[in-house]
Amino acid sequence: MRIIDGSLGEGGGQILRTSLALAAVTGEPFRIERIRAGRKKPGLLRQHLVCVEAAAAISGGLAAGAELGSLTLEFTPGAVKPGRYSFSIGTAGSASLVLQTVLPPLLRASGPSEVSVEGGTHNSMAPTADYLAGCFLPLVNRLGPHARVDLERHGFYPAGGGRATLAIEPAAMTPFDLLTRGSITRTRAVALVSNLPATIAHRELRTVQTAFGLGRDDSEVREVRSPGPGNVLWIECVTGGVTEMFTSFGEKQVRAEEVAQRAIAEAKDWIAADVPVGPHLADQWVLMLALAGGGSFRTGAPTEHLRTNLSVIREFLDVSISLGEVEEGRWVVTVS
Repeated sequence: MRIIDGSLGEGGGQILRTSLALAAVTGEPFRIERIRAGRKKPGLLRQHLVCVEAAAAISGGLAAGAELGSLTLEFTPGAVKPGRYSFSIGTAGSASLVLQTVLPPLLRASGPSEVSVEGGTHNSMAPTADYLAGCFLPLVNRLGPHARVDLERHGFYPAGGGRATLAIEPAAMTPFDLLTRGSITRTRAVALVSNLPATIAHRELRTVQTAFGLGRDDSEVREVRSPGPGNVLWIECVTGGVTEMFTSFGEKQVRAEEVAQRAIAEAKDWIAADVPVGPHLADQWVLMLALAGGGSFRTGAPTEHLRTNLSVIREFLDVSISLGEVEEGRWVVTVS
């Protein structure tokens, strides 16, 4: 049984999620200790328990220690079975992170699957459902499989109540390289509000329009229904190889213009770096290339999330992953 240190590197829930995903892929059991030991609330939270539940359900696996606050978990997977699955977090915990946990093993399944998760669809510490649909899954589909996410209900912190469904059609995976970005063909901004004045979204968009010179065709306000209030803004930068998305969330006592400036700053940092893969996409994409057995990409300075995910991937998969700086501030990740 593999022993995983849950406090490794950035020490967050990604260590657990990657371990669950790759255990289901490889059939290798593991024991993870000191789960989220450095966090304000260490141990397993509700959304982590649902990740365990989902990994066990799709693989016929067994979990010991799957309790709220547990610092140790043992997971023994069985054989992955395609099918229809449904899970409920019961809080505003991220539905996207649960979906990303089951995606790798279901990409290797013998048939199509559909996974629905109720919870938060737009969380500040996780990829949003729109990010999965617009940035992450289009790249996954370029590898060969077909996956899409349907956002059925929006859910924001702290009310939750959203629902997203991931449909997966497995296929042989052919890796590719993302080493050059190419020109940005379109920049687009979307400001979304629920149970809040639409003026918030309009103010955010005006700030983005000024920063990037956007017109009405590249700016959209969405007023949506959800159980609780919420506000999220994202900026999409479209190139020939990848669509990157930069997201910011409204907060109490934070001006709409400041919310917009956060997303603008991230987008401009990525543009200035002249790399195709941004910092958030990098640690997610390397797992897909490891599953495909090869490929490379260029990104900015590696985050602790990326370095940590590399360490966990190496525990389960027989792949070589190198990370090196090729120019100042520009790094290449190579999987072989």
